[in-house]
Amino acid sequence: MSSSSGTGRARRSDTRQRIQDVALEMFAERGYEKTSLREIAEKLDVTKAALYYHFKTKEDILVSLFADLTRPMDELIEWAQGQPRSLETKTELLGRYSAALTKAAPLFRFMQENQGTVRDLSVGNGFKERMISLVDVIKEPEAPLVDQVRCISALFTMHAGMFALKDIEGDPEEKRKAVLEVAVDLVTRAQPPQPAA
Repeated sequence: MSSSSGTGRARRSDTRQRIQDVALEMFAERGYEKTSLREIAEKLDVTKAALYYHFKTKEDILVSLFADLTRPMDELIEWAQGQPRSLETKTELLGRYSAALTKAAPLFRFMQENQGTVRDLSVGNGFKERMISLVDVIKEPEAPLVDQVRCISALFTMHAGMFALKDIEGDPEEKRKAVLEVAVDLVTRAQPPQPAA
């Protein structure tokens, strides 16, 4: 009996994931404003009622997508805040963030192409706060302005690299590594020299 209820939960979870995937694809292709719940339901070949069971509005779908992205970001920020402010910690943070960006590439593409919508919805502020927290853990508190800019630029290099390099031929993993190398170089240049032991 518990096996069938477990299967039911898994099926609901799969449906929820399918809704998120199709909605994100449609939002990216057509734009958030031009995509309706009815069209999402039609593409999924489900009733609008079945869609409503999981999500009442398009914003609910978008909020759930951002929750899936922000959870690993929150864990990464929490991890980094508990580590020494060393170059090794910052390099590890950038590597983990690069991996998270790769997993969330479709959502970041949507964000890039729908900046106005993201800014107007509740999810925009939460993402902005997390970006500020990421900057805070990679830059030194009293860093000179040029080094603060390097740290901020390192994160934006990772974001911009996802989009700028998508049309350049080459292996996606090699491109990801190249962007990460540039980001690490920026943070390395911003790292204050360690006192001699």
